[in-house]
Amino acid sequence: MRLARVLPWSGDTARCSADEVAALNARFAEATPSETLGYAAGRFGSRLAVACSLGVEDVAVLHMLTEMTAGPRVFVLDTGRLPEETYDLLERLRARYALPIELYFPDAVRVESLVRAKGPLSFRRSVEDRRECCAIRKLAPLSRALAVADAWVTGLRRGQSTGRAETERFELDAANDGRLKVNPLAHWTDEQVWRHVRENDVPYSTLHDAGYPSIGCAPCTRAVAPGEDARSGRWSWETPEEGRECGLHSPRRPRH
Repeated sequence: MRLARVLPWSGDTARCSADEVAALNARFAEATPSETLGYAAGRFGSRLAVACSLGVEDVAVLHMLTEMTAGPRVFVLDTGRLPEETYDLLERLRARYALPIELYFPDAVRVESLVRAKGPLSFRRSVEDRRECCAIRKLAPLSRALAVADAWVTGLRRGQSTGRAETERFELDAANDGRLKVNPLAHWTDEQVWRHVRENDVPYSTLHDAGYPSIGCAPCTRAVAPGEDARSGRWSWETPEEGRECGLHSPRRPRH
């Protein structure tokens, strides 16, 4: 791997500049996911957090990281509406990797207030109502999970949707106080992810075998037909033009 010069980081490692991120992407332009993860783990240590939504990409990343470091910090955002299969996978991952995976829950008072005011299915009324639910159940817990992290790892890939087609290995996460966001699988295909999972016997959700390429909250996720876009199973009552993103990986989002 040909290495480009990486600019020195400026003081507070929780902040980085666009130039620093560009330098990292130049340095790791031909890097494997393991090389990308290895850099992040070596630089940030316990201040690196892995966001695990328990999809196939996330378990692939989790396996890679456990191969190179002991006790990585891994967290799951438990919205309170996850499928039973997701909890089953969580237990299998705990047993396989002996990891104390952290769970972050939404504020019970805010959830109760939302459901009392708008009912348990308000997210189906409009994009704005759905984003309100996501903000309470996902974005606010994410902020708490990242409060003690200088960088975080995701399973984002360019091939997941058109909205993610320009995902880089390293990104400046303006939505989360300029932390470094690491996407080691950014350039991998579906086939490469599944090959890694199967060759290493990594536990994965049984929902994937039932036609769920993308898995979120139970009432917001459905199986997709062969040939359908992978994200079409998320918030399927919305149009593709509306983004079908919860806000975790949006360039800008309000603070909660």
